[in-house]
Amino acid sequence: MTATGTREGEEKPRAGLWARVGDRLIVGGATVGDEGRDGEIVGLHHEDGTPPFDVRWSDTGRVTLVFPGPDARVQHFPPRGTNEAAGPVKAATR
Repeated sequence: MTATGTREGEEKPRAGLWARVGDRLIVGGATVGDEGRDGEIVGLHHEDGTPPFDVRWSDTGRVTLVFPGPDARVQHFPPRGTNEAAGPVKAATR
């Protein structure tokens, strides 16, 4: 498992399912009443962030290779080192 995605720099919105390491994958439930599951994307297999993803599931802590279906979506987070309201943020030093 290689984490090829980075969360540095500006990302422009793009079509299709894609992710960066640290984003959240949310998959809908298979049956009515099933809430589904979610997990943190911990690894990518393509430099452009397209599936499949290595996901650490929040309910089990296991990491699995996921080929998301049509019921899946990615919750994107701002790249590390930036704050949407205040702009770039420097890392704390000791």
